[in-house]
Amino acid sequence: MKKIRVLIADDHETVRHGLKMLIDAETDMEVVGEAGDGRAALARAEALKPAVAVVDVAMPEMNGLQATREMQRRSPSTAVVMLTRYADPAYVQALIGAGACGYVLKQSASRQLLNAIRAAARGDRYMDSSLTDRAENGRRRGLSRAPGITERETEVLRLVALGHSNKEIATLLGVSVKTIEVHKANAMRKLRLHGRIDVVKYAVLQGWLGFAGETAEPGEVF
Repeated sequence: MKKIRVLIADDHETVRHGLKMLIDAETDMEVVGEAGDGRAALARAEALKPAVAVVDVAMPEMNGLQATREMQRRSPSTAVVMLTRYADPAYVQALIGAGACGYVLKQSASRQLLNAIRAAARGDRYMDSSLTDRAENGRRRGLSRAPGITERETEVLRLVALGHSNKEIATLLGVSVKTIEVHKANAMRKLRLHGRIDVVKYAVLQGWLGFAGETAEPGEVF
């Protein structure tokens, strides 16, 4: 059976060693390279063309977000799984937007990472199950107490959360920039949101960003 070729990128040697032992113990995957910073990870990905790169968010030289963006451009056959301690929805959305297809927390069980690697190698997406549970709980709480906003305000906030500018949203919806500014301001006032990070968090909790749980692996949500 052909093994899944994996690259590990983390600035802590002890973490890399532990991950290598974990991955190499599986019969269907193997570590083919390691990197201690973002630039080295990018160079290894270009040279080795691994099926999956397990990338830490906080690394020197080039952080995980930048490395993921560049990896998608320079080694498009490599799927990126983020491994991090950051559980904030804003981090999740930013890294997904950069091209990551998996997001696993370092504090989770090792099986989560192995599931994510296999999913990424198949071309599927995977999110840590603890984040899935947290988002679902937040969605239920948020829907029960959130003040009502209109359908158009919802549409505008979702597009803001996806990273579109007011001008881009105005073009997409066929209205003026001023109209978009009014809708956004009204929605944020009603929901007591104070900036784009708050908008992204709210959008993730409400399930506005297309995370649909299409695959069968436990924990996979987008």
